[in-house]
Amino acid sequence: MAKKRKTSVKPIPFAVSVTPERFVRLYRMVLLLAAGPQTRDALARRLHLDVRGFYRDLDLLRSAGVTVALTAGRYTLEQDAEDALALLPFPDPRLTLGAVQTLARGRGPAQRRLAETIARVVPSR
Repeated sequence: MAKKRKTSVKPIPFAVSVTPERFVRLYRMVLLLAAGPQTRDALARRLHLDVRGFYRDLDLLRSAGVTVALTAGRYTLEQDAEDALALLPFPDPRLTLGAVQTLARGRGPAQRRLAETIARVVPSR
């Protein structure tokens, strides 16, 4: 019997839109954490964040399903970096309805989610 493939496309547990700048910062934060344990001050300095901004981005990562632990004053990524990056909310690509309908034609989990979203938001004729 064939093995089921693990899918990395999961429903987003939150409705949040991020700016391209914030996406880049979250992406960099995951890469920095993947490189090894980091202190809050080191991460905030490298990402050009104040303490409040650091915790807002950390909360967003965690709410997206990225597992970040604090141990002995250092933050650590507790999952594979590629898996964590796949969970990041992506900036709005500003697609047209026609483009989204074209993308939704496939049979994968991402296409099913798009088709469900189209069915939910487009009024029936």
